[in-house]
Amino acid sequence: MTTPALLPLSGRRLPPLNLGASAFPHHRATLRLSEKFILLLILSAFITLCFGAFFFLPDSSKHKRFDLGLEDVLIPHVDTSKGGKNLGGFLIHGQGHDEHRHREEEERLRNKIRADHEKALEEAKEKLKKSRDEIQAEIQTEKNKVVQELKKKDSKPLPPVPLPNLIGINSGEPEDLDIREKRNKVKEMMKHAWDNYRQYGWGHNELKPIARKGHSTNIFGNSQLGATIVDALDTLYIMGLHDEFREGQEWIDKNLDFSVNSEVSVFEVNIRFIGGLLAAYYLSGQEVFKIKAVQLAGKLLPAFNTPTGIPWAMVNLKSGVGRNWGWASAGSSILAEFGTLHMEFVHLSYLTGDPVYYNKVMHIRKLLQKMDRPNGLYPNYLNPRTGRWGQHHTSVGGLGDSFYEYLLKAWLMSDKTDTEARKMYDDAIEAIEKHLIRKSNGGLTFIGEWKNGHLERKMGHLTCFAGGMFALGADGSRDDKAGHYLQLGAEIAHTCHESYDRTTLNLGPEAFKFDGGVEAVAVRQNEKYYILRPEVIETYWYMWRFTHDPKYRQWGWEATQAIDKYCRVSGGFSGVKDVYSSSPTYDDVQQSFFLAETLK
Repeated sequence: MTTPALLPLSGRRLPPLNLGASAFPHHRATLRLSEKFILLLILSAFITLCFGAFFFLPDSSKHKRFDLGLEDVLIPHVDTSKGGKNLGGFLIHGQGHDEHRHREEEERLRNKIRADHEKALEEAKEKLKKSRDEIQAEIQTEKNKVVQELKKKDSKPLPPVPLPNLIGINSGEPEDLDIREKRNKVKEMMKHAWDNYRQYGWGHNELKPIARKGHSTNIFGNSQLGATIVDALDTLYIMGLHDEFREGQEWIDKNLDFSVNSEVSVFEVNIRFIGGLLAAYYLSGQEVFKIKAVQLAGKLLPAFNTPTGIPWAMVNLKSGVGRNWGWASAGSSILAEFGTLHMEFVHLSYLTGDPVYYNKVMHIRKLLQKMDRPNGLYPNYLNPRTGRWGQHHTSVGGLGDSFYEYLLKAWLMSDKTDTEARKMYDDAIEAIEKHLIRKSNGGLTFIGEWKNGHLERKMGHLTCFAGGMFALGADGSRDDKAGHYLQLGAEIAHTCHESYDRTTLNLGPEAFKFDGGVEAVAVRQNEKYYILRPEVIETYWYMWRFTHDPKYRQWGWEATQAIDKYCRVSGGFSGVKDVYSSSPTYDDVQQSFFLAETLK
């Protein structure tokens, strides 16, 4: 756990107290008597000087009174007939007849200062009598007191909120032996990923399975917050891995501390940490998860302190200072980031009774509703200072994706009463279908990207989640188009399956094109990697749930086998750099979302 730095009132870090060998020569453990005497003389001289300056310098109070905030009180002018002076509508009360009171107050202050100086002198004498070890012990004690006070401040009790019926899990086994074996295989893969993280990366954000050590990226700042532990909790619970779940809960209770000087991604910390903690709370009912989620949310709130209320992308958990990514269209915030807070923040307001979280995300929604949208599309960039769109780039993949997902799920989460969210979703999907969705020459339906009036015929792995989203949103769609959107979801699932099927490893690339004779294939080398992403498998899962067509389960099993064959290493699971190579190299990162999403 990181101990917060002790800061003096000036805000600057205190220099370290030198208590090493150079401060204490080897032939003596304490200061000699003569040195103590010299120090006492210096202290005495300094205190005498202070008293002399206070008592013997000329009294300037007759010329300009030093305002201690005790004597002179500005009060609204009512009457000037009793000796007071009218100064611009206010009366300086008591200057004519309170001199005696002033003298008594000055005497009281002199006595207090004299007593404080005498107390300080006595404390200094006592300090000089102590050994180096005693001084070090006192410093450590004071540090521990500060840490405990900070913890108490962060751990204020939450109001009692009735917990909804726990979702729990159905631990029954499938009747089909083949399905049971496949499910157990996925569970074994989860155990392999977790056990190696537990052994080699415990407490770190992620794992380097080949180097067998912890790993982190700039989205988590410079602190080790155990992202994999928090992110994987609900998967562990759903799979019935309760011993592992309790291990994670114990680590979170004892070690997860957000009072760190670390700059983190608001979006990533929200979905992985607050989302992970709330999911674990609703599954298990354990209060520690709710308490930690609320503590962290409080640390993210300063990110909303912008002229528009659109949050910064990054915030320092200790100072509250926010900023945006340097590459994001002239300091803009990103649609998929500030648009992917709604569900967690609404739940936070429910659990705490504090509307601040709900109000923050509803303000974002209201602002977006007022803005003009080119061709009905939401650009990916919005400047939080000016409230204007940045570069006109629209994507259902990276930078845009989960904004649309959260609109739909906000409606579902409200038991379909949040019609405002549903309307925004429907409007957005109609514009996307009109301007971004096309069929290739080979008959594959894809979702391109809109860049400054031009459609780029490229689709990202991240975009493949949209097949499942279309299916999820089919029920309740406008003009009785449920069948249309279910079919659209099936077509996107098919295209994304082709992107897997056309590689050597049967794993999909990061992005793939539809230009000329090239369809569903990556062209650039830096788009050929696979980093254990879940989006394609997520769409298979939704399509299986809505249609029960067995091909989706088969496609999911094919992806499972490919991951186990090509991404599994002795120390966990790793992404690969080229899905078209028969002997790929590893990126040596086991992403937290592999446990939180892909395996789930």
